[in-house]
Amino acid sequence: MDDIQLLANIESYLNGEMTPVEVAIFDALRKKTPEIDQMVVEHSMFQHQMDSYAAYQNIKHSLHETHNKLLESGDLNEGGAVSTKVQVVQLWNRYKRVTAIAASVGGVIALVISGLVAYFSPVVNGNQIQQLSKDIEIIKRNQQYQGSLINEVKSKIPMGVTIISGGSGFLIDTKGYIITNAHVLKGTAAIVVDNKGKEYNAAIVHIDTKKDLAILKINDEDFKPLKSLPYSIGKSNADLGDEIFTLGYPRNDIVYGVGYLASKTGYNGDSLSYQIQISANPGNSGGPVLNTNGEVIGVLSTRQAQADGVAFAVKSKNIYQFIDELRSTDTALEHIKLPMHANIKGIQRKQQISKVADCVFNVKAFSKK
Repeated sequence: MDDIQLLANIESYLNGEMTPVEVAIFDALRKKTPEIDQMVVEHSMFQHQMDSYAAYQNIKHSLHETHNKLLESGDLNEGGAVSTKVQVVQLWNRYKRVTAIAASVGGVIALVISGLVAYFSPVVNGNQIQQLSKDIEIIKRNQQYQGSLINEVKSKIPMGVTIISGGSGFLIDTKGYIITNAHVLKGTAAIVVDNKGKEYNAAIVHIDTKKDLAILKINDEDFKPLKSLPYSIGKSNADLGDEIFTLGYPRNDIVYGVGYLASKTGYNGDSLSYQIQISANPGNSGGPVLNTNGEVIGVLSTRQAQADGVAFAVKSKNIYQFIDELRSTDTALEHIKLPMHANIKGIQRKQQISKVADCVFNVKAFSKK
């Protein structure tokens, strides 16, 4: 299939011009070919922006015609003498409906223009990339739930403090060392919650904002160290098109997601990250991204704001670099032993999920007074 025919098929697909059978075939092709799936996403965004621009031009043309009609009727005088108060009142009573409509249309034009400027003008990464930590607004919506949980169960969150950020994290050592994203930890202390709802006190060991990685250490007598971790941490780059899955806490319950590796670089060619095609939401930050062999290839961190399913993950080899740098400055971290072998390779996905879920935590950060 040549490029012209492929674009024609994509347009037919997006415009709903295909038969149900053709749609099914094309959906299968998208799943099988990441490059075509990416082209569909990008073409959909392009069509949306062109439709918005066409709407702006139509509104602008309508306003221009209305302006000319008002000039011809004498109701609008550009550069002439100032009307008397009576004339102004009469004009207002006669054309207040038109004025209200024009004001509304003007507001719509302003919104459309600002949207086009935001899309076509260069912007900083922060406007295009959304971090997937739970910010304070999301947490506020869960305060009622959290409050009832604290009342029903003796929470380890200190009384009088407020959770200000959160996300996901996963064990990289059986003794309770957890990796997450730096932007998840906006507070000075944290608790982590396992997939059974049990809380553990955790200390923030180190944060590296450049790599967007951070380490927590569970310091809680209730925590029982695991004998081994079911997955390994990858040292080399993953392959384009690899099927991947993740577990994390966009809700209070653990959530599973599946997708594939779309690019070996992240946003704007960032060599520290992968681009992955997967559904991700606030709270997924810090969750592991695993391949079918049970190898952690990345740490889910951000998503592209204007494209559905386009997310990014910090490459797992950065975890090794992060730990090596810390070992040179903190002798206590010399005992961290990253998992090198996966015991979930070759087993069914449901069993893989069950074993990995025990090692993934809901991270809640707060500031002590």
